[in-house]
Amino acid sequence: MPAIETVRRFTAQVLSGDHAGAIRDWYMPDATMQENQSPPRQGRDALVAQEQATLDRMLRVETQLLAEPLIAGDTVVIRWRFTFHPKSGGTRSMEEVAWQTWHGDRIAAETFFYDPAQMKA
Repeated sequence: MPAIETVRRFTAQVLSGDHAGAIRDWYMPDATMQENQSPPRQGRDALVAQEQATLDRMLRVETQLLAEPLIAGDTVVIRWRFTFHPKSGGTRSMEEVAWQTWHGDRIAAETFFYDPAQMKA
């Protein structure tokens, strides 16, 4: 079970805009990440590369923590809002809930739940 201080350090890194670095620093080497009911992606290096590719398409991403993370044993739940400013123009915001399974001080698995309609412009 992660300590609240550990989870706060993780969320602080994400809030700083270091999204890919947070994956690199906090996820286990064989971590999985899943969006809604899509098949999970696996492997920290692949997760970092995909996150960086998304960030590379943006001028910036604004990140907000919408509630204090909830911790119950190895499960951490975080509610986020991301506002994307693509290089191609426009702005898109989305809210999501991240459901994480931690092993000690590292994230082993994460599923994001969000309404994909939020990303349509």
